[in-house]
Amino acid sequence: MPEMMPFRSSSGSPVAVRKVLRGKIHRATVTEANLHYEGSITIDKALMEAMDLIEFEAVHVWDVNNGERFETYALEGPAGSGVICVNGAAARKVAPGDLIIIGAFTWLEEEAARRHQPKIVMVDGQNRPKQEPQHHLRMV
Repeated sequence: MPEMMPFRSSSGSPVAVRKVLRGKIHRATVTEANLHYEGSITIDKALMEAMDLIEFEAVHVWDVNNGERFETYALEGPAGSGVICVNGAAARKVAPGDLIIIGAFTWLEEEAARRHQPKIVMVDGQNRPKQEPQHHLRMV
């Protein structure tokens, strides 16, 4: 059963919505961990654009190397730089060289959620997109 959120239809009745993965940057390499910054994650602008991520948008970060998971917000880094810098207290949860997944979610009405395909940005070892962003293929 989908969660009921305070969304309302044009008639004013509650609308059932689901929280779904909007997109992710898959297996990016952490280039820096800056403990003495006020928080966030700095992401190469080209990767943000490929995933349609905007500055200050909330993101989830999952560290493949150590299993840490946290939520923060995205800051735009120089395009083409390959920067993936975890800032502030979360810098203690990663190390340069760790592989991470950066994900963002959205809420969609039931029918839209069932048709939704998240945007997946695969990157190489220098945090450059491997190809055009993909839409997730459903396993059957």
